[in-house]
Amino acid sequence: MSSAVILVLALSLVIGLSLGVLGGGGSILTVPILVYVAGFGPKEAITASLFVVGVTSAVSVVSHARRGRVRWRTGLLFGAAGMAGAFAGGLLGGHIPDQILLIAFAVMMVATSIAMLRGRKKKKKDDGGAAPVKHELPLGRVLLDGAVVGLITGLVGAGGGFLVVPALALLGGLPMAAAVGTSLVVIAMKSFAGLAGYLTSVQLDWGLVLAVTAAAIGGTLIGSRIAGRIPEDVLREAFGWFVLAMGTFVLTQQAPGELRPAIIAAVVALTLAGAGICWLFVNSCPLRTIGRNRRRSSSQPSPA
Repeated sequence: MSSAVILVLALSLVIGLSLGVLGGGGSILTVPILVYVAGFGPKEAITASLFVVGVTSAVSVVSHARRGRVRWRTGLLFGAAGMAGAFAGGLLGGHIPDQILLIAFAVMMVATSIAMLRGRKKKKKDDGGAAPVKHELPLGRVLLDGAVVGLITGLVGAGGGFLVVPALALLGGLPMAAAVGTSLVVIAMKSFAGLAGYLTSVQLDWGLVLAVTAAAIGGTLIGSRIAGRIPEDVLREAFGWFVLAMGTFVLTQQAPGELRPAIIAAVVALTLAGAGICWLFVNSCPLRTIGRNRRRSSSQPSPA
């Protein structure tokens, strides 16, 4: 077994951990790992990621369901609508040039990172002590959101979890743990539909794909056990910045050489500008909260 394969399998554990703890992030990690570490082509990496994430999510659903974290009606309806969109996206993606697919994937990564960080702040603001309302999303909204998210997932192989979880938690009023568990049902259904679309035109190295899947399953079983034990804000912030860095890397790799410094500078400038606006104009800015917490802890006398 080569060192590259060992590294791919080790990184696959992180894919599973992300799915088990956050209910998303699997494809965001799988595609770059398969392209830049395993040497897959973009179409093959997207197709493989749909299989890996679909199987891993399906396995993880079992442990979440045992703990009562799955809303089956919402998940099955959302997933059924997403399957139609994902299959259409998979058919379309198989005929799009590799470079365009990777650019679209990188843009999806950047958008996902922003949604994660923004969703984390929004959730923090809403934590006013009232328990979230446990109800099902309206049928029309479930079908519409599912079809749109499914199309995106099937086309670029990414964006499912971090689009589904906010919809379930923020719009549907589901508790975060239930939103994560339910999102895994949706992700599994959409992933298999997108996989079916891609397999009409793409061939895979099934030996490596199955090995990556097995490693990811191990990671997601661990992640489902530790879900809720690690502060969610910390996880989302760290993963959000990591996804932003990965999206920038993929985008610069696909851009012409003379444009790469400009892309990096633009991302850095936007990040600094966003941090400055948050600090100066947003009362609930996490940067201010972190600063206050640090000052508060430093002002407290140490125990004798």
